[in-house]
Amino acid sequence: MRALRSSTASAATSMSRRAFSSTMDTTMLTESQREVRDGVAEVCKNFPNSYWRERDQTKTYPFDFHKAIADGGWLGVSLPEENGGSGLGVSEASIMMQTITESGAGFPGAQCTHANIYATQPLAVFGSAEQRAQLIPKIISGEYRSCFGVTEPNAGLNTLELTTTATRLENGDWGQKIWITNAQNAHIMFLLARTTPVDQVKKKSEGLTMFAIPVDKSKNGIAIKAIKKMGGGCVDSNEVWFDDYVVPGDCVIGGEEGIGKGFRIILHGMNSERCLVAAEALGIGYAALQKAADYAGDREVFGRKIGQNQGIAHPLADAWAQLHAASLATYHAARLYDNALVDKTISPITVGTAANTAKMLAAEAGFNAAQRAILTHGGMGFAAEFDVERMLRESFVPRIAPISGEMIRNYISERVLNLPKSY
Repeated sequence: MRALRSSTASAATSMSRRAFSSTMDTTMLTESQREVRDGVAEVCKNFPNSYWRERDQTKTYPFDFHKAIADGGWLGVSLPEENGGSGLGVSEASIMMQTITESGAGFPGAQCTHANIYATQPLAVFGSAEQRAQLIPKIISGEYRSCFGVTEPNAGLNTLELTTTATRLENGDWGQKIWITNAQNAHIMFLLARTTPVDQVKKKSEGLTMFAIPVDKSKNGIAIKAIKKMGGGCVDSNEVWFDDYVVPGDCVIGGEEGIGKGFRIILHGMNSERCLVAAEALGIGYAALQKAADYAGDREVFGRKIGQNQGIAHPLADAWAQLHAASLATYHAARLYDNALVDKTISPITVGTAANTAKMLAAEAGFNAAQRAILTHGGMGFAAEFDVERMLRESFVPRIAPISGEMIRNYISERVLNLPKSY
């Protein structure tokens, strides 16, 4: 995937240096993957860095970008063909998401689109035919925006200790209680909630159920409050409270057979999310590194290009090498995820290990590239016009979400190295 260039004619973006090779040689891509990369890049050309800079400063949701991606059919990249999708895999979706973030859109570009991809994976795999037919075409068209409701303030990364509960009412509907996260502009929330109390199950992973619930702020029982945050302010993050919020009885993913099996179901969303977030972190890293290389190749101090100084050049070379290694891990994980859907000999732990590892490595590589870009620019790295300060702020997101590097290290220690559980 080549590095994309902004058309903004400012001092920060008027460099004419050749873009370096980022993710992978084009010979490593299938024809459909090249089509995804080129098609999404074509859409992104209409949304240069100046667009995202303005959205960041005004905190304005990028509805028009979401619409452009939806109009191109890209929200259905990994959803079933019978429901209007392209029927491709998480590999292609990861290429799409890296292309978006690398274009200069960063995490706002990812966050207004990626939940429509990874959050729908459990629906595509486990949803009933009626659920898929009802929801997926509307998500692909952009009529519905979706979000993923898992994290809670008191449980954090400890998903098995969720306290949001769902209780069947006499009329067959469900009531939701307590707290969960996401999303001001969503129509559908893919929500994990406890339907059997934790003290009544043999294992904590039991008794959780996955729902696809309507987000209707005009109804009683739901309150959504936006969180002020450090970066990516044009796409909202929220606190969401449920207090006897009544939703339709047919919104359980998988129907009656899905009740109590939500944790197994949601793993399909979690592992795909890790692959996508890894790709998005790579995109930010490559975009920041491209800007740093352009600047270092143009900027003259003491009568020479600063890029001639190994104190500048070597850290940028290290950043590229880290991104390259992380990209190999990312697309390996994405291929494993796709292959595991048809090859049942591939264990969930194998997929989970690859996806978690890719997310951890890509997050750190993207962050390192962004901070090196700031340091390469010197004082101008603080200027919004050069965009690298925005990229650095956004590069913190994949280091924290959807799971921290520390928890990934715990996972590897326990599941791969067979060390005692530390928590």
